[in-house]
Amino acid sequence: MPRCFWCSEDPLYQAYHDQEWGTPQRDPALLFEMLLLEGFQAGLSWITVLRKRERYREVMYGFDPLQLAQMSDDKIEALMLDAGIIRNRLKLNAARRNAKAWLAVDNPAEWLWSFVGGAPKINHFSSRSEVPAVTDEAKAMSKALQKAGFTFVGPTICYAFMQATGMVMDHTTDCDRYAALQR
Repeated sequence: MPRCFWCSEDPLYQAYHDQEWGTPQRDPALLFEMLLLEGFQAGLSWITVLRKRERYREVMYGFDPLQLAQMSDDKIEALMLDAGIIRNRLKLNAARRNAKAWLAVDNPAEWLWSFVGGAPKINHFSSRSEVPAVTDEAKAMSKALQKAGFTFVGPTICYAFMQATGMVMDHTTDCDRYAALQR
């Protein structure tokens, strides 16, 4: 099956590509999880995060923002010793801060989707060189998230988040998923 250029032969990566990436998600819990995971990915490859995703779910209260917002410094210290996650104190502190910011936003799912006008933006890229790392919508989302108190939400992270959650559909035209979505 032809897939997007970034998808390797790793079965976990292929399942993510085939079943999740680019599929419109409006569930606030999943959107919050993906926003945090994209922040954890900063400076690393996405497959690294995917391989640690289940452990994150275990140790970070299933990405429950209420519990993460109350995460203690002692819990963060304990997480710094957990080889099953990306042990980065700034990113772990950002998860707690972002949970607090998330809880302060009225209807965060609707708010995030507003940056693409409430409906998926379908792109028709035919090659790797056409797929942007940042768009004006991602810049606007990043700026608004930062203003609302979020961290690790730069424009590149925001665009990756938009791609992952189907706010934008960037499966390339040579990808089987692109063809399936056009039917």
